[in-house]
Amino acid sequence: MAFTIRQLQFFIAVAEQGTVSGAAQNLSISQSSVTEAIKELESDLGVELFERHPRGLNITHKGHQFLRHATKILADVSDARRAFFGEQVVAGGRLQLGVTSLVAGYVLSDLLARYRRAYPGVEVSAIEDNGDYLEHLLIGGKLDIAVMVTSNLRDRTALQSEILEVSAYRLWVPLGHKLAGADIIGVSDIASEPLIMLTVDEIEENTGKLLAAIGAKPHVAFRTRSVEAVRSLVATGAGVALLPDLVYRPWSLEGDRIESRDISGSLPVVQVGMVWRRGSGLPQAARDFIGLAQSQRMVRR
Repeated sequence: MAFTIRQLQFFIAVAEQGTVSGAAQNLSISQSSVTEAIKELESDLGVELFERHPRGLNITHKGHQFLRHATKILADVSDARRAFFGEQVVAGGRLQLGVTSLVAGYVLSDLLARYRRAYPGVEVSAIEDNGDYLEHLLIGGKLDIAVMVTSNLRDRTALQSEILEVSAYRLWVPLGHKLAGADIIGVSDIASEPLIMLTVDEIEENTGKLLAAIGAKPHVAFRTRSVEAVRSLVATGAGVALLPDLVYRPWSLEGDRIESRDISGSLPVVQVGMVWRRGSGLPQAARDFIGLAQSQRMVRR
């Protein structure tokens, strides 16, 4: 029996929540419905999508590969539905986008692919830079929209924003690390661990604040602007990392496993969203981009 759209929705929800109960609550359905759908999907595909353990589920390497296909399928279905609701495709026009490093490959790539399919006649140009410079370009009218971290937006009087995704910080550890099996992990447990520090957007600042709150100075083993470098270093035991769940993937490029664990206590979150100049008359291409991003957010929910 071929898998269904509903099974894909359930699978994505479990992958994002990490537990059947969390997915069921998010979808407002019973846990048994989610469990049955995942079992049927695994049977149909002939692979295990999740590893079961007492605290929940870990997505497998095959499951991670299928997650990208499932997300794309749901996005394509949404595009197909939009085509029958009288939405006019812009024949031409230009869209100038900005993006910060942290979200370029994790939010913008899929969104931009959908936009290009829906509006092939629009010329799209995009630049990647830090948040302060993108704000400057937006206010100066050099960009239509920026997809960026909005939790540290500076000029909220001149700029308007809409949140697309909220991501909590979690701890990344290599397979077999002593903290991987701990029932409760506090910030104090991380203080003595060598840190692999990602230095883009607000990550280093937030990590420093977390450890400073308990009187600890970060023990930074390595600083990098590359998320893939963080993955490789954590997976090979060079240190641990505190990063938003937005960029978590369970495998490094070398195929080594990375575990992600919740941390108790009050932790910051990273908000990713769209930003544009307040009160400006956005071109139709920009308004279409905002509408498509809003519909994609609803599909994910």
